[in-house]
Amino acid sequence: MGDGRASDDKSVGIVLVSHSAEVAASVAELAKGLAGGAAGVPVAPAGGREGGGLGTSAELVSAAAASVDRGAGVAVLTDLGSAVLTVKTLLAEGDELPGNTRLLDAPFVEGAVAAVVTAAAGADLDAVEAAAVEAYGYRKV
Repeated sequence: MGDGRASDDKSVGIVLVSHSAEVAASVAELAKGLAGGAAGVPVAPAGGREGGGLGTSAELVSAAAASVDRGAGVAVLTDLGSAVLTVKTLLAEGDELPGNTRLLDAPFVEGAVAAVVTAAAGADLDAVEAAAVEAYGYRKV
């Protein structure tokens, strides 16, 4: 897949991990909305703790990743410290996340939008990651 496009029947899944369920869901909604709905892009928020409240849940992250896995890889974006550590731990365990799951070093909101827009265009995991990482360079002034 040297052209950066995933095959027709597979798409990159995207998981948004935040300490807040509301933030994760809102960023997912924003990213899909700015990508024209991105109907074909599986995006799942994984925010907060299982019983509610602020925090990060390995179980919610694992379930979200499984729900968006379509065989082209899963891109995971995180907001803050322990969310990153939770995903890194799951990746290190090796069997908690779908194969070809990748933690992206990207800004949470801008990176999520770039990732969803790029995935909606049919791009592969490498291209989705590149777009999300490139969001660090977005200038506002």
